[in-house]
Amino acid sequence: MSFAELLTQEQIERIHDAALEILEEVGLKVRYEPAREMFAKHGCQVDGERVKFPRAVVEKYRKMYPASFTFYARDPKFDKTIPQDSPVIVTASSAPDIIDPVTGQERRATSGDIARIAHLINELPAYDVFSISTLADDAPADQFTVSRLYPALKYCLKPIRVTTTDRKDTNSVMKMAYMVAGGEEAYREHPFLTHHYCPVVSPLTMDNLSTENVMYFAREGLPVYPTIVPNAGLTSPMSMAGTLAQGNAEFLAAATLMQMAKEGTPLIYATLATVADMRTGAYTSGGIECGMLHMAFAQIAHFYNVPCGGYVGLTNSKVNDAQAGYETGMSAMGGLVGGMDMFNIGGLIDALKTFDFAKAVIDDEVAQMLKRVKRGVKFSDDELAVNLIKEVGPGGSYIIAKHTMSRMKSEAVMTKIADRDTRTSWEKKGAMDIQAHAMKRVKEIMKTNTASLITPDLDSQLHAEFTGMVPGELEAID
Repeated sequence: MSFAELLTQEQIERIHDAALEILEEVGLKVRYEPAREMFAKHGCQVDGERVKFPRAVVEKYRKMYPASFTFYARDPKFDKTIPQDSPVIVTASSAPDIIDPVTGQERRATSGDIARIAHLINELPAYDVFSISTLADDAPADQFTVSRLYPALKYCLKPIRVTTTDRKDTNSVMKMAYMVAGGEEAYREHPFLTHHYCPVVSPLTMDNLSTENVMYFAREGLPVYPTIVPNAGLTSPMSMAGTLAQGNAEFLAAATLMQMAKEGTPLIYATLATVADMRTGAYTSGGIECGMLHMAFAQIAHFYNVPCGGYVGLTNSKVNDAQAGYETGMSAMGGLVGGMDMFNIGGLIDALKTFDFAKAVIDDEVAQMLKRVKRGVKFSDDELAVNLIKEVGPGGSYIIAKHTMSRMKSEAVMTKIADRDTRTSWEKKGAMDIQAHAMKRVKEIMKTNTASLITPDLDSQLHAEFTGMVPGELEAID
């Protein structure tokens, strides 16, 4: 598949040069002392918390970026490697709220919701990675992340993306992962968690905890990648070019740190860049500019020969309506034709604040369409079908041709949520809109293949190790 180009090659090179200039002359404020020590050891200029990056240092470590990144799953059949398997669809994550699937009202999300969502993602075919979609308001104070991870592991065999807070939290998560894998050695052979952080806080600042975690997992050789999140007008210049230059500098700084921690560490050029609505300062993750910035960052990632992706196909809408549809579709399609490999899309509305089950099902169908576009158009004598066209001739029909029969289920996406019936047929089936149709599918999935994916013995061991942990039970939706 050929990719659309939003930027020219000259513009990409100018952004690269601008980023190098920013790193060399402005640098970053690095709060985590061990990171400053590492930068100094490898040739950077450190003055207090300010770190400046000579061009030669950045270019040296840029040559070490691997060209691919693998998401490992508990069941290896779900392993995905980008860019080879792109587009890889990853759920958007960490929403504090949820649209209650029974009442339709917004409320705080709990660990029980995560169990339902994990099962939903495990069953929906287009999702490849479960990045835990919500927080868990019922989590014990000392078990914030394991209360989210446990129900995810209990009901999803696909790769799981997780974020931890401090080192104690990280150690608890790894202990749970080792237990589920059958030991640390077994886990390291096939690490089914991918760790994700935002070590660079725009503008040009490296924080403490995320930076510590990125360094730790890079050194350990376990899957980890950063996301860069500049917001034009607030945390980056109020211009796309300026935001691209600053965001690229921030990526290069994080990537350089990872390669210094362990040379050859796989990573993803991951972004969530936006242009703020300066009327209110609103976070416009649904804006078309978000899609445009993703297209541009994808081109820059191709320049560096690294896989890329990020939070795209998002919406600012408070309900799953036409605004949610066009904001999701336009930016996601832009990202795909622009060459993104990974799409954090799925289920979130209201600028990443709220999860909606029906939206997740609809986004699965959007993802199927994205994957169909990526497959492209096949060209061979048989596909071109000139002989068949001669055979059928003017006024003929292709409906009973073997050529048609062999492709009728594969050439086009067979939608299950988007309605294509006549109005009469649609009315006879209940005249459901897409939200109702999607919720019907959610309820069906919640009653199918619902057994825990953790054995009773292991479940008992986990609850013995993590005293007071959430039940993590899957409940049907009536």
